[in-house]
Amino acid sequence: MKLNIAVLPGDGIGPEVTQQAIKILDTIAEKYNHTFKYLKADVGAIAIDKTGNPLPEETIDICLNADAILFGAIGDPKYDEDPNAKIRPEQGLLALRKKLGLFANIRPLTTFNGLIHQSNLKEEVIKGTDFVIYRELTGGIYFGDKKLSDDGKMATDVCSYSIDEIDRIAHLAFKAAQKRRKKLTLVDKANVLESSRLWRKRVTELSKNYSNVKLEYLFVDNAAMQLILNPSQFDVILTENMFGDILSDEASVIAGSIGLLASASVGDKTALFEPIHGSYPQAKGKNIANPVAAILSAAMLLEHFNLNDEAEDIKAAVDKSIELNISTPDLNLENHFSTANVGSFIRDFILDEDNTFYNKNNIDLGQSTII
Repeated sequence: MKLNIAVLPGDGIGPEVTQQAIKILDTIAEKYNHTFKYLKADVGAIAIDKTGNPLPEETIDICLNADAILFGAIGDPKYDEDPNAKIRPEQGLLALRKKLGLFANIRPLTTFNGLIHQSNLKEEVIKGTDFVIYRELTGGIYFGDKKLSDDGKMATDVCSYSIDEIDRIAHLAFKAAQKRRKKLTLVDKANVLESSRLWRKRVTELSKNYSNVKLEYLFVDNAAMQLILNPSQFDVILTENMFGDILSDEASVIAGSIGLLASASVGDKTALFEPIHGSYPQAKGKNIANPVAAILSAAMLLEHFNLNDEAEDIKAAVDKSIELNISTPDLNLENHFSTANVGSFIRDFILDEDNTFYNKNNIDLGQSTII
């Protein structure tokens, strides 16, 4: 298969982890005789510094002409710490989602047996957890009208949804549930919000088309509690933009590190794949950032094009790296490996899993394969 992939490394650790994801995609291309071409573009703080715009027109054009987009991370302290900044890196990502019509954010969460001890939750609580969050991405309060009074003493953010916006992501979530354990949980605040009541009404109506999927409802405050008390109860979670943003970050602690979680943002014509972590500027340039989320995002990219065997190769290699504790400092503080060396081990395992062995000294030298 031939794919043109737009690469938007972004800020902070984004370029470092994205480089490892490309390393793995190149490995898959070599093993399975695919051709992946990459076109790099700027977004976020680096784009503001160069052009004054967090999403330059050139970047939009590259993304519109690509088969898929591989995204790193955005954010920079000089904007985060300035409440008066009118232009912010995050505006680039929000605008990109809107421009490309990326209406569905998909965030899977699976626990790794080798990392259960890293979680702040008890092993018996999180063992067997395997769910996916479907978050509506281009509507709601993040994109609603915003107003600040002339005297600066009152601010308003409007949350609005149409039935078309609800329907299109609900269909995706129901179809995903049909392929999984056939359970969908709608998370809303229908006891208070009119927009949530519309969500509940529409999803209930659509559920009649998916009779083999069990539909349940949770208010968002209860859902936040249940994610910690009993996360294994969930299969597919469907929710609106802000609730999904908060819950997916909360869910990330279950696995033991936010550096493990990948995501896809899907539209009618294209899709963007990114780790859910931020730009982690404190680690920029230190070669210590966990590349696994970016690498698993590359696996999701392959799955999007039905390259399922290739994606499974990546997942198996990631599993092996975690099993052998070949990890960056967030997971392996005492005997950790660098960002690049974790990527190299995963690459070598994909190419020759039968002859790829754990050897700390060799991996430090970039040679994890011993034949």
